[in-house]
Amino acid sequence: MTRPPRHRLVPTNVAALAAGVSEATIRKWVSRGKITRYGRPGRSEFDIDELTQIALRRQR
Repeated sequence: MTRPPRHRLVPTNVAALAAGVSEATIRKWVSRGKITRYGRPGRSEFDIDELTQIALRRQR
């Protein structure tokens, strides 16, 4: 999987806001393989487009 462009990556707190969940839930989703984590150790980043798709699915 290729890394998304830098402007689409957001930190954990913004990812949680975008998906409408807690930061702990974002971390659980990563461990369960539901979302892809980018970044380096101690600096998790997430693709805002991927999070938007998850949020839209959750609204249905």
